[in-house]
Amino acid sequence: MKKKCLENDIPFEGRMPEGKHFIKLVEDVQANDYDLVIMGALGMGAVKDSLIGGVCERVVRRIQTDTLVVRNINPIETQTGSILVGIDGSPESFAGLKTAIGIGKAFDRPVEAVGVYDPYLHYVVFNSVVNVLTERASKTFRFKEQEQLHEEVIDTGLAKIYQSHLEVARTIAREEHDYNLKITLLDGKAFEKILQYTRRIQPWILVLGRVGVHSETDMDIGSNSENLLRMVPCNVFLSSQRYVPKIAVKAEET
Repeated sequence: MKKKCLENDIPFEGRMPEGKHFIKLVEDVQANDYDLVIMGALGMGAVKDSLIGGVCERVVRRIQTDTLVVRNINPIETQTGSILVGIDGSPESFAGLKTAIGIGKAFDRPVEAVGVYDPYLHYVVFNSVVNVLTERASKTFRFKEQEQLHEEVIDTGLAKIYQSHLEVARTIAREEHDYNLKITLLDGKAFEKILQYTRRIQPWILVLGRVGVHSETDMDIGSNSENLLRMVPCNVFLSSQRYVPKIAVKAEET
């Protein structure tokens, strides 16, 4: 590593602490003002069906620094594919977008933003409710009318909200980075649809907010990001930084 850094005129400092791997790594990251942590998804103990190594998973949960998890071990010169960014309206996802565009320009890779809304959850909820109601309660609840209201308002509204997040992302790309961003809206469970999409387009890097739009501030990692980190077949960049779009941009789109 030192030799490669010297060849590319990059300052290098080697450290080799003694102790439990993830504990020492977390201590080092927390004690220093790093911009980026890079880790392999799997370690020396990986076997055929391993998804993510224990050290990588434990470190990711305990740090608040942008992290690149490397899954593609081929030489970078031979790696292909675009940069895919998950956008859910969270400041972390918009910060990830800005980082993705910077990486895309540096490595001459196209960047695409994808958003996913779930219009199917209320069907499960409604069916669960109606199955336990008495006939009299069902009439009071007016199940059919309520279901129609959801279809007309909530489903359509969700699609518009997530489309607006993508439009905000496209505006950020155009006005702040002079970049023409491709956007894609999908429907279904977020991690499932993004996983299927990555398997189809095979991106170079998937960029995600470490936490999502519905996460609490002290959460270690969002559930969608955790599932995708384990399962996607590409490198994963977890964005911990936050970027809130200008209010005028958000207002115009929403």
